[in-house]
Amino acid sequence: MLAMHKLLASIKKEFLLLWNDKVGLLLMFAMPLLLVFVITIIQDSATRIAAENKISILAVNHDQGKSGAELLSRLTESGMFEFTHEDHLKKEDLNQELLSKGRLMALYIPSDFSARLAAGAEEISSIMLRDLGLEISDAMISSPPKTNVAFYFDPVLQENFTTSVQNIIKAFITNVETALVIDQLYEDTEIEVKPDELKSRMLANRVEIDMYSAGRGGSGMRPNSTQHNVPAWTIFAMFFMVVSLGGNVVKERNSGSFLRLKTMPTGFFLVIFSKMFVYVVIAVLQVVLIFSVGILFFEKLGLYRLTIPTNYTAFAVVVLLSSLAAVSYALLVGTWARSLEQANGFGAISIVLFAALGGIWVPTFIMPDFMQVISKLSPLQWCLQGFYTLFLKEGNWVDLKWVILSITGFILTCHAGIYLRLRSDNLV
Repeated sequence: MLAMHKLLASIKKEFLLLWNDKVGLLLMFAMPLLLVFVITIIQDSATRIAAENKISILAVNHDQGKSGAELLSRLTESGMFEFTHEDHLKKEDLNQELLSKGRLMALYIPSDFSARLAAGAEEISSIMLRDLGLEISDAMISSPPKTNVAFYFDPVLQENFTTSVQNIIKAFITNVETALVIDQLYEDTEIEVKPDELKSRMLANRVEIDMYSAGRGGSGMRPNSTQHNVPAWTIFAMFFMVVSLGGNVVKERNSGSFLRLKTMPTGFFLVIFSKMFVYVVIAVLQVVLIFSVGILFFEKLGLYRLTIPTNYTAFAVVVLLSSLAAVSYALLVGTWARSLEQANGFGAISIVLFAALGGIWVPTFIMPDFMQVISKLSPLQWCLQGFYTLFLKEGNWVDLKWVILSITGFILTCHAGIYLRLRSDNLV
């Protein structure tokens, strides 16, 4: 009974100390919430731009035939592009046009675009007829010079985005070229019927792609920016309490509080446990606050609503283990640091590195192979996989097995490090 009374008194003391630290509370609640809002809004906008908004491109068409206009027409009809036509510009003007007027992309179609596409279509038609056994002059099969369209883009655009736009334009050029080949083939075989029906059938997309999100529940839920970002940045916020808790431990040790505890009948680990209990509660409250905002307010801002996993028990276990991991690491940093500057500096930098390696900022699958191996050392990666297994994959306990074991191992390792440090300082 006496031990329980001491424990409750110690926990109350820690809560009062934390309550008086208004700046620390602000950092642990308001700043993470703002971070989740900003990152989710930015990434949601980035992911929706290609799906819901048209890509604006400056078009300069100098083609003397019909193929250039047809290409731009097909691109416009796709619904993905919005063209601003300024055919009076010269090719050499486009670089300055993008630099001085803030345009992001430009497409230049040369004057011989139609002529060279027609020559290429004639070559393909001749080869087809020759393979069918008809006598064709070798001159008709000679390879015509290739034509080049020019695609300009602002260097601020990411490479994967510009490459995607370039590949789409290439696909539509192939579409236009295929139509020319069909026309040329009909002309060479002297078939008087127009090939409109054949072209429409050949150019029609006959394959529809059904997209499914792999998951245990079979709901086919499409992951979105909210499901990705809210758990990820909540984990980052939980671990960033190292600045507050780690600094708190350093200040108490340097002020002599730890030494005074040795002269008292209170067990030293009672103090460590009380700190751990208080900050685990804070970490859980961070999760509750940020996730509640995602559920209740994100839709009102035009974002996707956060969907909580249906396996509530597994969800609670992952939240608790992630909280324990964050608090344990903060205590480890606080016990090993010699000064407040060391605790804050090393703690903050290490969490930023763990976040970068652990897939909080960028997905680990796009990292080089050796970085993917290193990322497995990040505790934030284990916690993130736990949340993603539940939020995105509708996973079960079997899927969480290695996540739970990894986080538990990390927590035990942290406490072993805490014990060794306190023992070396004769504090236990």
